[in-house]
Amino acid sequence: MANDIRLSGNTQPKAGTKVGPAVPLHEIAPTRDEDGKPLSDFMMIIPKLKHQSDEYIQNTLNQIEKVLNYYKETIIFVDLNMKMNLLWVTIKPVPGLILEISAAIKTQVPEALLVADHQG
Repeated sequence: MANDIRLSGNTQPKAGTKVGPAVPLHEIAPTRDEDGKPLSDFMMIIPKLKHQSDEYIQNTLNQIEKVLNYYKETIIFVDLNMKMNLLWVTIKPVPGLILEISAAIKTQVPEALLVADHQG
């Protein structure tokens, strides 16, 4: 997994967080592992996140990062698009893992909603 959550869109990230332009995810998110096997991914919306205070945003990022660090062995790519309030996570294809990770994120960030998933 990348060391931190990759942020795109307009925001003030914490020190050390990778920030990039709003490049379409299909251009940067991996779809296959190093052996050519398909990966799985999911999206979660965090409504109105970009309109919250910097402290609230930072706390939310910390909570998400805590969950993702727990699953770091299976996470390949993470992007949080602040402009769209959209969290994208690409993982190794393990049955049930999308629901497990998204439920763990929702436990820490109750307003986060699973929008879509793709099993590799």
